[in-house]
Amino acid sequence: MLSREIEQLFDHPPAKYLPEHFALFQEFKNELNTGKVRAAEPDPSAPAGWRVNGWVKKGILLGFRIGAVTDMSVDPVRQPFFDKSTYPPKHIALDSGVRIVPGGSSIRDGCFIGKGVTCMPPMFVNVGAYVGEQTMIDSHALIGSCAQVGKSCHISAAAQIGGVLEPVGAMPVIIEDDVLVGGNSGVFEGTIVKRGAVLGTGTMLNRSTAVYDVVRGEVYTATGDQPLIVPERAVVVPGSRPISRGKGKDWGLSLYAPVIVKYRDEKTDLRAQLEDLLR
Repeated sequence: MLSREIEQLFDHPPAKYLPEHFALFQEFKNELNTGKVRAAEPDPSAPAGWRVNGWVKKGILLGFRIGAVTDMSVDPVRQPFFDKSTYPPKHIALDSGVRIVPGGSSIRDGCFIGKGVTCMPPMFVNVGAYVGEQTMIDSHALIGSCAQVGKSCHISAAAQIGGVLEPVGAMPVIIEDDVLVGGNSGVFEGTIVKRGAVLGTGTMLNRSTAVYDVVRGEVYTATGDQPLIVPERAVVVPGSRPISRGKGKDWGLSLYAPVIVKYRDEKTDLRAQLEDLLR
């Protein structure tokens, strides 16, 4: 079984890596490229609705361990490029249905890019990521290592979807289907953004962030092993909370606080539909 062989090789490294070890890693990477194995996957029985596959993260880390830095330059003078031999740029054929607009984007081998994905330059997708069908990745956006992005999402310009490769048991960032991540937003540290949510421009989310829901009167936080979870169809915008004591209060300072101001309605859905024209 592939998972057992990967874990065995990761947990008990040999004195020298042999051709059969590289063949095992290539088999594993092929499964990543086709989306058959994922660093995390939906699991209705899990509290957060997702299950981490730690062995997949071990396989990704194994690739860094066994690879040697090599010259991958297309033009060694004008554009030198040196990286691990195990992670060259991903090969994407015309019949894949992926649209890569010219201008300097990069997609690392060992990630899944679904049919109909649009990549606006320059953007970057790291190893272990999963990007679902019909999603748009806009200019200067990052899809980090092991991040899971669903179908028909819009990752707007300069948005950062953080990578969580280590520790191997940690939940990566999850962006479910039909999510709009606004420009200059950032989602980090295993945060889960549920289906249909909208993150307004400049929204920042991580484990240390509390999200204030003024519609339902709730405050959402990460607790213990459970990540921060943004509810389905929530519309989140950057807000602030006044410091209530000490010098912060005396000086009239406030702290950043993301706020759910509403849940998606027909007007919000119409905006998302108009974005389909760009795909």
